[in-house]
Amino acid sequence: MNQDLNLLHPYPFEKLAALKAAVSAPKELSDIMLSIGEPKHEPPAFVLQTLISNLNKLSNYPTTKGIPELREAIASWACKRFNLNSGSFTADKHVLPVNGTREALFAFAQAIVDRTKPNPVIVSPNPFYQIYEGAAILSGAEPHFLNCTPENNFIPDFAAVPAAIWERTQLLFICSPGNPTGAVMSSAQLKELIALADKYDFVIASDECYSELYFDEKNPPAGLLQACAELGRDDFARCVVFHSLSKRSNLPGLRSGFVGGDAKILENFLLYRTYHGCAMPVPTQLASVAAWQDETHVIENREAYRQKFDAVLNILSDVLDVKKPDASFYLWPKTPIKGELFAQKLFESQKVTVLPGSYLAREAKDINPGEDYVRLALVAPLAECIEAAKRIKAFVQSL
Repeated sequence: MNQDLNLLHPYPFEKLAALKAAVSAPKELSDIMLSIGEPKHEPPAFVLQTLISNLNKLSNYPTTKGIPELREAIASWACKRFNLNSGSFTADKHVLPVNGTREALFAFAQAIVDRTKPNPVIVSPNPFYQIYEGAAILSGAEPHFLNCTPENNFIPDFAAVPAAIWERTQLLFICSPGNPTGAVMSSAQLKELIALADKYDFVIASDECYSELYFDEKNPPAGLLQACAELGRDDFARCVVFHSLSKRSNLPGLRSGFVGGDAKILENFLLYRTYHGCAMPVPTQLASVAAWQDETHVIENREAYRQKFDAVLNILSDVLDVKKPDASFYLWPKTPIKGELFAQKLFESQKVTVLPGSYLAREAKDINPGEDYVRLALVAPLAECIEAAKRIKAFVQSL
């Protein structure tokens, strides 16, 4: 067996299940889950119908590169969304459909890391999506974590990273809007990272799966490809983005997303994926075309989240240190007691499940930056989110 498997940490939800199993929750209360970032809004009916109407195409082997219609729909969406220069981001060279960003982020590290170079490093934010860490370990690289704290507005301080680390870095994971903090990197910050990638010759993998969940319709979050375009870098050198329909279109079970950017990198990643054997089924691809071509359902989705954030923050803001994030569907409140104990006692008292922030982070520079936090995913229906907020408030007031 691959001995690096022994270096993997338990997944956050395994640890959460054990934490909850140690206590008993009130049987008379309904169970409210705010721990998993799984959208609960209704999927677009027209997407589901497209999927159903094309089930007969399950008799066809899909190609790894995907059907032209899907790549064209993705390229058209990305060019419009991120103001890319005409002809710079093409369906043929710059887009690769994937079965959700989770598997793609993991696989990307396996394809990128050059093990012939000594002591490779993969840098990521801390807290982070645990796939980044697992991808680093199983690619043979050393994870290097950058703490995201209130002092740096939950954006890693890239300028503080020693040159010795950058010189060994082969891949940098970023997540904007961030999971779990919801912090958004500015275009200026993204351009600074591109300059670092040029200087030290590493690849930037930008996880942008929350990019369509924001509050101001006139100010969507910037993306890495957008920063490239503003710099006139139409080759998107060293820059690759990951997008998904899971959050944007409430289709987590469809397992549909894409990787886009540097054509040379994607050419090699396509070769890797051809052997990996992870082509998207044709009915899924056609359903995805329908989703990427429509914005109405996405706008409605954002409005539903706005209502939930406003309602929940109205209840919690006077008892917890919490504020509306820049984007995403998470709240990241600081807790009056350690986050792990807060989560356990909250479940024991109120049968509301939240995720301890420490489960999403690692100790770096003598701190675990998630230790005094919990993550709340406002994915449940509005009434359920309001009920959860009331119970959380009652619990905090009881401390």
